Amino acid sequence: MTRNDLDSFDLAILSILRRDGRISVTELASRISLSKSPTQARLKRLEREGFITGYQALLDHQRLGLGHVVFVEVRLNDTREAALRAFKDAVNATVEIEECHLIAGAFDYLLKVRSSDIHNYRQILAERISSLPHVSSTSTHVAMESVKESGR
Repeated sequence: MTRNDLDSFDLAILSILRRDGRISVTELASRISLSKSPTQARLKRLEREGFITGYQALLDHQRLGLGHVVFVEVRLNDTREAALRAFKDAVNATVEIEECHLIAGAFDYLLKVRSSDIHNYRQILAERISSLPHVSSTSTHVAMESVKESGR
């Protein structure tokens, strides 16, 4: 099933859930002008077909002491599949790395990293990121303000 197989009700459900994953099925049904049963069936189908891959809470990172955000350009010394796989596995095991994207360009990966402050980030860079498999160099960009983040 692809995006082309989705109708306007399915797309409306996905749009609403993207902004409010805790909405009740009753409220969701009301917002898309369908009754509860067909809305619930559509929701289950969208989950089963993989259009909805999960639900998560959006956290106040400032209040949690994780308001410091940096983006790290990473260059690898080996880009064969085995090296990429080893790097990705290690990234997935590193809790401070919030996002990781393979990039077509002057570097190989772009990481989004959260920490408490610049001193904490320096420690994460030295002890965790620089020791990831096949890392040859990094370049850090400190975010001064988050204007829009994941789904908000």
